[in-house]
Amino acid sequence: MSWRYFFIIQIIVLTIVGALVYQHEDKVGLVKTPPAQLAKWYKPENKRQVWLHNMFKLRREMQAVNFYAQQKNSEYLVKWTEQLSKHYSKIGDMVPAWQKKLDMQTLLALSAATTAEDYNMIPAHIEKLQHNCDSCHSDYQAITALTYRTANFSTIKVNKSTPFDEHMNTLTQQVNQVKISADDGFTEQALSSLNQLDLSMRELGETCINCHKTDKKNYPSDLMATTLISLKTALISGTNKEQGQQLGTLAVIACARCHGTHRIAYGAKKQLTKDVSFRELLKH
Repeated sequence: MSWRYFFIIQIIVLTIVGALVYQHEDKVGLVKTPPAQLAKWYKPENKRQVWLHNMFKLRREMQAVNFYAQQKNSEYLVKWTEQLSKHYSKIGDMVPAWQKKLDMQTLLALSAATTAEDYNMIPAHIEKLQHNCDSCHSDYQAITALTYRTANFSTIKVNKSTPFDEHMNTLTQQVNQVKISADDGFTEQALSSLNQLDLSMRELGETCINCHKTDKKNYPSDLMATTLISLKTALISGTNKEQGQQLGTLAVIACARCHGTHRIAYGAKKQLTKDVSFRELLKH
């Protein structure tokens, strides 16, 4: 009798939870996070992006197997099938938690078809393996890229003392102070804030080059420097419209373009990878 009541209570609880989730479906999202084991195959824990390179090899090898099956070229078909088997199996070695997700039966069937030179069956086996890959990519590819391929700005400091986010807030305040002072006719204050903004941008540039080592992206760029000069001229002798235009141009090329790459990705990374307490779950 007691077991029957227990199951009834469980059903009632699940029904209530299901109803709440359905009622608040606009606030409920499901994100699958990859196993922690994956981190050691990405930078900075690893010197190379080992996981990515293994994925690239698999994509190339699957294409090669399909190609040589169509060409009925047994020699190269065997070569690429062996490489595909090696790197596909390596997934389970690198991340044991994903071993159960691998379709080893199809991989064995592909190897057997290759040995038997059954060219008609090989494309079907490759397609099945591709579906297996796609199912994992649907769950993990985006969150993995955000987790391991997005810069972690929380650990970066400017001038070895100022946290990165604090420095960015300072830049925002300086841009706004230029606008506020210019609108209210305090030209000297606007010019002073612009000078501070120029110095802060240069400090930021010294931090940016720590990551942008090979693509030679200078910050501030020549265009930004020219725009700063044009804004200074507009503040001294230009109209309000000219001042607004130059400040708007500077905001786009010096702030918005970088934010479009870094701030959006980093913000999503923080939201998707942060630990959420049970209290927060109930709140939402």
